[in-house]
Amino acid sequence: AEDPESSARRRAVEIKHGRICMLGVVGYLVTAAGIRLPGDIDLAGDTFESIPAGFAALSAIPGQGLAQIISFIGFLELFVMKDATGENEFVGDF
Repeated sequence: AEDPESSARRRAVEIKHGRICMLGVVGYLVTAAGIRLPGDIDLAGDTFESIPAGFAALSAIPGQGLAQIISFIGFLELFVMKDATGENEFVGDF
């Protein structure tokens, strides 16, 4: 028998991760369809269009760019995407 508090926490985390996965699928589909942002991805002049779709993009994006992405996700996780009141007023309220 698990306590209601840990069950509620797992449910909230599952909803949050499900939404992140849905955003990832949409992002993959958009890039696989050939839709890219205009302009350059770095100061060297590489364009967003030169970055391949899917997992191949991980090796094509500059290392500092990946570090920025991971840092931004960490910032959102720690400081933005949380339940401000601690009450979880509705499903998915983080």
